Amino acid sequence: MQPGWDDFRFVKAVGDRRGLTGAAELLGIDHSTAFRRLGAIEKALDARLFERGRAGYVPTPAGRAMIEAASRIETDVAAFSRAVAGGSEEVAGDLRVTAPAGLAGTLLMPILASFSQKYPAVRLDLILADETLNLSRRDADVAIRASRGPDETLVGRRLTAVAWAVYGRADRIYGPLADEAWIGLREGVAGGLFHRFMKGRAQPERIVLRLNAVTSLREAVASGIGIAPLPCFEGDADPTLRRLGQLEPELRADLWVLTHQDLRRSARIRAFMDHVAGAIVPLRPAFEGRLS
Repeated sequence: MQPGWDDFRFVKAVGDRRGLTGAAELLGIDHSTAFRRLGAIEKALDARLFERGRAGYVPTPAGRAMIEAASRIETDVAAFSRAVAGGSEEVAGDLRVTAPAGLAGTLLMPILASFSQKYPAVRLDLILADETLNLSRRDADVAIRASRGPDETLVGRRLTAVAWAVYGRADRIYGPLADEAWIGLREGVAGGLFHRFMKGRAQPERIVLRLNAVTSLREAVASGIGIAPLPCFEGDADPTLRRLGQLEPELRADLWVLTHQDLRRSARIRAFMDHVAGAIVPLRPAFEGRLS
């Protein structure tokens, strides 16, 4: 029996997730089904595809060859999909957008609402994620992303700088910030940027709470747990908070709206990117931390 595309996709999922549990979650099947399926593929090929060990499922030479073939197929399928989507001249159809979870509430939802009113034939699919989704694989069609330099395969527009500062509760008096309780982020968040920032400002014993995402920082500061860096468009808009110093240049980033270069001619993608830019560019003073 020759393996089909679904078999290649399954084996790649096992390799990417280093095991059956992660592959099953990714593909929406249960663990026992994944176990039986891998056994059936190996039996049909008369080849062992993975070695099972403490480090997870490690591909054998046959497994690596199958994963590499699946990656090539996936790349070709994504390129074909982008080419078809990129030629669309109608502002209609599905549009998958990814954005940081922190932008979802007061900023992003009104923008999506006004876009939907203007272009009712476009069906939006919003993915809120702090991690960077792959636009080449069409994990999303458009990304609203904080970045210091987008990937060379992407095209789009820089919307604004995003300034950060340290904030605390407005109803408290603070002494030297190094002596205060801090709220930090885990080392892996944003490539360790916030971890490095904290190392220069607070001793480990003064970090009373660590979070694994930027999303809940403002709520943690507002609750009085400690002080923390926040984007100024969030911190300045909250009357219960106040800045405790100057802008922090090492945390500054730029906010972009981006798509893959193959999709730049799609009418619905152009319409969405123009709409987002039209809504966010006038808000630059707030994003850049320019207090009135």
